[in-house]
Order: sequence, then C-alpha cells, then structure tokens
Amino acid sequence: MSDESGAAVPESKRGPLDVKRVMAALPHRYPMLLVDRVESIVPDQSIAAIKAVTINEDFFNGHFPGRPIMPGVLIVEALAQAAGVLAVESLGLAGSGKLVYFMAIDGAKFRAPVEPGCLLRLEVEFVQKRSSVCKFAGKALVDGKVAAEANFTAMIADPPAA
Repeated sequence: MSDESGAAVPESKRGPLDVKRVMAALPHRYPMLLVDRVESIVPDQSIAAIKAVTINEDFFNGHFPGRPIMPGVLIVEALAQAAGVLAVESLGLAGSGKLVYFMAIDGAKFRAPVEPGCLLRLEVEFVQKRSSVCKFAGKALVDGKVAAEANFTAMIADPPAA
C-alpha cells in the first residue's frame, strides 16, 4: 500500500476519519468538540487531526474583541481530544462508554497565535501506554509551523456514576 506520493504506508495506518467517527470515539459535542477530522491514525503510535478554526467560535467574542485569538487552553484541549481518539481507536474502546480524562499537562509552550480562518493540525504521539494511564506528546501546527506543544497524561476510566 502507498500514499499519494508513492511512499509506503503501514497496513495499520487508518484515515481519514470524518466527524461522525470522531464523535463515536469522544463524548464531546458542540461547542466543546475541537477535532473536526482525523487525517491519519497509526494505532498505538500516532494521530494527525484537524481543527478548522472559524470566526463563528463562541470564544472569539471575548478573546479578544478586535484581535481574535484561540485560547491556549483550548489548543491544548484540542490536542487532548486528538489523543483521546488515538487511545480509543488503539485500545478498541469505541462504544464502550469509557472516557479519557486529563491527569496532567507538562511543558506547554505557545509559539504563535491561532487565528480564525486557519486549519490547526494536531499531531499527537504515544509516549507511554499502560492499561489505564497513557502519556502523550503533542504539537499544534498552522501552515507547518508549531503554534503550541505540550506533553500530557490521561487516564482511561468509566464515567462517573449518575
């Protein structure tokens, strides 16, 4: 199997996944769903996803009037959601009801503002994977340039009791 450039693609590589598949993997819904599509996923290794940043996002009303910039915390959340899709797809948890919870964020760095009209590329890799705790490294890019990066840890668990 090869990609558009003719390069070999691992058999385990999947994608693209549309927003319906993303919503099957994540419990998030508008306005908190921050992954619009998955371009590629290599189970147990990495994911590349896209967030289309539009002026219609509610947070742009107040962040900042006259100079809309996507809040850094939401960029990190978008990376975490991409990691959630990677974890759920890698561990075969889609439809299981399990949730992926943030546990820690380390080394978050914000390199450039993310503005309306851009495609935010979310690249996340597994750093360490155990049965219920996973560590990830992520980068958010705009036009191939790093806008933000962070390392983070997540726990896979049942949802809280009602």
